[in-house]
Amino acid sequence: MRDEFGPEKIIEIYDPKVKLNAILVIDNTALGPGKGGIRLTPTVNKEEVFRLARTMTWKCAIAELPFGGAKSGIIASQEEINNKERKKELLTAFGKSLRGIAPQFYIAAPDINTGEEEMRWFVYGNGNLNSATGKPRDLGGLPHELGSTGFGVFHSTLVALEFLGMDLEKTTFAIEGFGNVGSFTAKFLAEKGAKIVAVSDSKGCILNENGLDIEKLIEVKKETGKVTSYKDGKILPNTEIYGLEVDVLIPAALADVINEKNVKNVKAKVIVEAANIPVTEKAEEELFRRGVLIIPDFVANAGGVISSYAEYVGLGEKEAFKLIEEKIRRNTKLVLETANEKGISPREAALSIAKERVIRAMK
Repeated sequence: MRDEFGPEKIIEIYDPKVKLNAILVIDNTALGPGKGGIRLTPTVNKEEVFRLARTMTWKCAIAELPFGGAKSGIIASQEEINNKERKKELLTAFGKSLRGIAPQFYIAAPDINTGEEEMRWFVYGNGNLNSATGKPRDLGGLPHELGSTGFGVFHSTLVALEFLGMDLEKTTFAIEGFGNVGSFTAKFLAEKGAKIVAVSDSKGCILNENGLDIEKLIEVKKETGKVTSYKDGKILPNTEIYGLEVDVLIPAALADVINEKNVKNVKAKVIVEAANIPVTEKAEEELFRRGVLIIPDFVANAGGVISSYAEYVGLGEKEAFKLIEEKIRRNTKLVLETANEKGISPREAALSIAKERVIRAMK
């Protein structure tokens, strides 16, 4: 777990008054304060938070941002997650517990089960508006609900297709996860003319080989909470999305969903990692050997942290999205060209670029 890059700090927090059980990993601050979201799940643990913090170290480095890598997690039951007042209590207490740590060494952001309102509660508890990004507009924020991460994934996908000489309108897509990242990725792709044939969420998968109406699907998901309520398609178990006959697979939800057990089922030619660490290391190596092009998570999904930087320095929404497009396109192209020149995987190429930037800053 420890190496020459970090982690610099592992902080475990327990507040007996509100029964807050949380973990913060500050991995590396050579480029600036550690940047990373607050994950709220029943199963989040120290190893998961460290892996995500390390991903943030590389993500900020590859995006050329003045941030280091960090991540935090609050352990909470599903009942607590669904209870607004309980979430407010936990996030406020977490912000308070990190006074003196945030924003000097750590700047929070939304992640799984946290959004702009949770950032409001965190900064109120912390007492410093700079302790988090992804805040509501009335606090000077650029909420992640604007779709910044999905916008970046969309542009990274376009560059990958251009690199392979694939025609977007003749390419089929499947998107695993239809939360903030997956739904916006789908929206931007569909508006460009992409044919998205399958989408999944925690309740199941909807498949229509003629293409899904994404606008309609977004409305259905909002109204019913599940993509399987969409009427025009075949309903499958959500795990079947990884083995569908599609050109591009975009995992946009949880970690390690493509792994040693199901990697043989993957038929996609391209995988764009919209989620953090959605493919295990061994599965990614096997897919690379099979000729599958994989755009690594910290390259493809950096739109959120680029938006965070834009908010941090006071840019507006239009300027933020322009910055996301420029940085994501440039960095995806750089990674693919480096991988092609050196005969290595895109992940190896991206890591070599990111590590070089961090090492230079550590000297």
